[in-house]
Amino acid sequence: MNGDDFGFSESVNRAIIRAHQEGVLTSCSLMVTAEAAAHAVELARTNPRLAVGIHLVLVLGRSALPHARIPHLVDEAGNFPSQPWRAGFRYYFSRAAREELGQELEAQFRKFEATGLRLSHVDGHLHLHMHPAVFPIAVELSRRFGAPRVRIPREEFWQHLRFDRRHAAQKAMWSAIYRGLGQRARNVLQGSDIFFADRVYGLLQSGAVTESYWRHLIPRMQGRVNEVYCHPCMMEPDARHGESAALGARELEGLISPEVRRRLLEAGYRPVTYPEVQMEA
Repeated sequence: MNGDDFGFSESVNRAIIRAHQEGVLTSCSLMVTAEAAAHAVELARTNPRLAVGIHLVLVLGRSALPHARIPHLVDEAGNFPSQPWRAGFRYYFSRAAREELGQELEAQFRKFEATGLRLSHVDGHLHLHMHPAVFPIAVELSRRFGAPRVRIPREEFWQHLRFDRRHAAQKAMWSAIYRGLGQRARNVLQGSDIFFADRVYGLLQSGAVTESYWRHLIPRMQGRVNEVYCHPCMMEPDARHGESAALGARELEGLISPEVRRRLLEAGYRPVTYPEVQMEA
């Protein structure tokens, strides 16, 4: 059970810690260049059982390197494109951008290393780590920095629609895209030392991994090792969060629900982290 966007804001950070201390959340993914990254690191240090991975940012966020070093990736303020499709096209078709990707990704890994935290796993903001130009670099850096564990989104589309048919066309598009990217990634990793979960749930229910969704999902998870990722947030007066804070608060309620914990345990699931489950594999 993973909390994404650790470091995005203090409200997100506090929600992740509460979900870990009071609920079923076992790990989180740190955005090393985000506004509240230092606050997140301080909280992680006082919660040593919380596994912390890196949430690579290549869209809708800030870079680790200055614009002068990576002019084809970010604007002069150091911001990546705000639309995933724009970032994806740039990384695929611009040779100059692809050459700069390795520098920026390594810089983000080094910022994580400087925190002194143990690196648990690797994933990406809006799953840009799955991009064909990014994935091989992210995998190699995961090895170099001692965390050969990556997220590969994989969930059952038709099963999900039985729970929530809203935005079905959009979900079908995302499901098809990540089915293809996921199969490509698994082919690349076949026979390697890189570990990944059998199933990763959250893409089709992003922003609404509520208690009711947990109740639907738990008896239907199809992997021996499953990751469910969420975006918890404390419901605090903050204009920057708006509707996302309300959605994040509902996700937090699901994570700390005693009923969710009970159902997980009764179904035979044991909350673990990526390093723990890889050691047992």
